[in-house]
Amino acid sequence: MSVTHAPQTADVLARQDPELAEILLGELHRQSSTLQLIAAENFCSPAVLAALGSALANKYAEGYPGARHHGGCEIVDVAERLAVDRAKSLFGAEHANVQSHSGSSAVLAAYAALLRPGDTVLALGLPYGGHLTHGSPANFSGRWFDFVPYGVDAETGLIDHDQVRTLARTHRPKAIVCGSIAYPRHIDYAFFREVADEVGAYLIADAAHPIGLVAGGAAPSPVPYADVVCATTHKVLRGPRGGMILCGGDLAERVDRAVFPFTQGGAQMHTIAAKAVAFGEAATPAFAAYAHQVVASARILAAALADEGLVVTTGGTDTHLVTADPGPLGVDGRAARGRLAAAGMVLDCCALPHADTRGLRLGTAAVTTQGMAEKEMERIAALLAGVVRGEVESVRAREEVRDLVGGFPPYPA
Repeated sequence: MSVTHAPQTADVLARQDPELAEILLGELHRQSSTLQLIAAENFCSPAVLAALGSALANKYAEGYPGARHHGGCEIVDVAERLAVDRAKSLFGAEHANVQSHSGSSAVLAAYAALLRPGDTVLALGLPYGGHLTHGSPANFSGRWFDFVPYGVDAETGLIDHDQVRTLARTHRPKAIVCGSIAYPRHIDYAFFREVADEVGAYLIADAAHPIGLVAGGAAPSPVPYADVVCATTHKVLRGPRGGMILCGGDLAERVDRAVFPFTQGGAQMHTIAAKAVAFGEAATPAFAAYAHQVVASARILAAALADEGLVVTTGGTDTHLVTADPGPLGVDGRAARGRLAAAGMVLDCCALPHADTRGLRLGTAAVTTQGMAEKEMERIAALLAGVVRGEVESVRAREEVRDLVGGFPPYPA
């Protein structure tokens, strides 16, 4: 990867808007001088960033290729068709919609395509790692639909399949959602397909987190099992911030109409072009190697954190995600996150199943993009634990972080 794109953008802005140029350079410096351990973030390639900053941002393109509501869409039609074709090929899907502005927008469209207000939906409960769109009362999903939550086993932390089946038989939901923002293990899509078929429900896979691993062959694909797959194009997939929907040909028209005109207006053509770039990058052997390294690093990180005294949920990970309870080190997740932020280690809090306190949620996608691997994960775990325990003061920790990331710049010259 090359550093050329971001500084050039800042140089253009420096002449027109030096105040904003300074902000952009400040953010580039923050990303380059601190540890990016947020599981939902990554570093786009310069090619993705170039597409985002392209002239396609100027084009209004309501509708779909060949059926736009504005003239002059001949070129952007080609870009969208390319993104769709690459997504279908990458994931083995019959149909792909690449217009969703975010993962939440994709889920909204999936619900709009398959459900009506008041329908019953079975989904992983928010205390166990479910997303806001899986029934939060603060979200459209919890206001429009009747969500029934399933959970995880109190001992293992794994999804309680017996409970899922019992709840499905009892409530006969119109749809079952499988997916999580904090579940570090693979989802058994075949099991969920079996239960959905038994009760006559649609199966919606929210694969926002693992879809990049799926692209790289490092995680099982939900595409053969789910009626609709919703995903993001950032996170491990390493594309622009945005969403997409994959489905069979039988639901293609319903999904497309649910995205436009029902839930969104004009497509963001610069973002769609950037998605096409990311799909192309994800189809390479280099990306497959990257995806497998992401998982290998996450497993080492999880084991190292456990050795330091944190309680790692489910005892480890199959993905890029690690969730852990820092309680044995004397603090809860919120306090630990604050100490780590002061030390230049950027990560999230998350709910801990069957607990009243918050835990830590980490991811290895961004640091793996930088070139870090197993050795660095052990160093990160040791530093994290030292900071949380209060054994390493923030000033010294920041120096160590700068030393570590200095050897792995996200955009090397």
